[in-house]
Amino acid sequence: MFRCLSLALVAGILPGLADFAAAAERPPNIVLFFVDNLGTGDVGCYGSQLHRTPNIDRLAAEGAKLTSFYVASGVCTPSRAALMTGCYPLRVDMHVSGAGGVVLRPLDTKGLNPQETTIAETLKSVGYATGIFGKWHLGDQPQFLPTRQGFDTFFGIPYSDDMVRELKPEIWPELPLMRDEEVMEAPVDRDYLVRRCTEETIKFIEANKDRPFFAYVPHTMPGSTNHPFASPAFHGKSQNGKYGDSVEELDWSTGQVLDALKRLDLDDDTLVIWTSDNGAPRRNPRQGSNLPYLGDGYNTSEGAMRMPCVIRWPGKVKPGYETDAICSTMDLLPTFAKLAGANLPENAIDGADIGPILFADSDAADDPASPWDEKGFAFYYMDQLQAVRAGRWKLYLPLDPQDAKRIPPAASKQGAPALYDVRSDLHEDHEVAAKNPEAVAQLTKLANQIRNQVAAERRPAGKEENPQALVKQGK
Repeated sequence: MFRCLSLALVAGILPGLADFAAAAERPPNIVLFFVDNLGTGDVGCYGSQLHRTPNIDRLAAEGAKLTSFYVASGVCTPSRAALMTGCYPLRVDMHVSGAGGVVLRPLDTKGLNPQETTIAETLKSVGYATGIFGKWHLGDQPQFLPTRQGFDTFFGIPYSDDMVRELKPEIWPELPLMRDEEVMEAPVDRDYLVRRCTEETIKFIEANKDRPFFAYVPHTMPGSTNHPFASPAFHGKSQNGKYGDSVEELDWSTGQVLDALKRLDLDDDTLVIWTSDNGAPRRNPRQGSNLPYLGDGYNTSEGAMRMPCVIRWPGKVKPGYETDAICSTMDLLPTFAKLAGANLPENAIDGADIGPILFADSDAADDPASPWDEKGFAFYYMDQLQAVRAGRWKLYLPLDPQDAKRIPPAASKQGAPALYDVRSDLHEDHEVAAKNPEAVAQLTKLANQIRNQVAAERRPAGKEENPQALVKQGK
């Protein structure tokens, strides 16, 4: 009888132990903020004296601050394609629009190929709930929408907030606000997009608090327009006009999500990443700062592609950790896959797992080695490779002036290869190619290798020959 009782006790205890083990092994929730057209110098923890960003600064203080974190393009669509796929935009044919422009427009014939594997699909394959709340900009036709690319739900706009009907009334529809694949409102009130997407993000987290989730929050602000819009609660509250108002609302949004994670007891189980899709265009002196880096958004300068990035995961990322190791948005897919126990895409990707950098011992004398130091990080503008970085060096490649596209300031000063130590000379004030011929030769070799590799393994974008406008049903 005692033996039977013991067996019964064991039988009752084992499921509980199994549940405990499963909980202990649960992969992290992931919240990824990816704001629009914001420069490194716009955030307090990176030196801004204009914008109050206490919540973003808190993420940095409680986690890690990356100081050599790059996007794969200085413009929206290719930058987002690289984030989602872990690939250079040229590799997945998202480096130009269907009409040959730099970004997709409403009714574009191109979109991210559904055959590509996104971050959302990678995480969904191992049981994650996946949601996107903000700006997509990877195709507005049904087969290209987020819900066809691994996201369970989508709340936001399909392209940039400045692509409004007034610009092309004979072609473009009213700017649509979508839920999943349906247009809810058109035109959407842009003033409230950050606030509403924040509320939807929190609802998604609340609904999925008992399972791993991936919340992708590509906010629309500061945005592509000359006149960024914040909700009325933030109008006139900053020291930097409408642009500053929108930055401070982005910080408010960050704080709201962090508060929700704490309220739901999810803090320790959640990896939070906050970064931008490209640097501030600075169309006027009051719009954005990319300091301490040289250059504006929309090219291959440091100001356009070297982004603020703060990462927090209590107990895994040491508070106050700062690293200058080269990292990229293309690294996020393989890093998330490793953390979640998911397989990598079958197609070639360019990013690598940067977990050893993010979760390194912050007391170590040197930064962990970056995979990009060996293979080189490429700076493409459309199909043109304009620069490459490895270690401390960035080499701007010689380009035919007749074929040059949006040459960044540091490169435009030179007719020959231009070399800068972008680890110590952050503003690229000292060109040193003549003093470092070995570095020039090594980075030139890496540039040729990158060109050959990407050219040999390019894959087509999705195509839609007869695109239709997204409009609200019944209109």
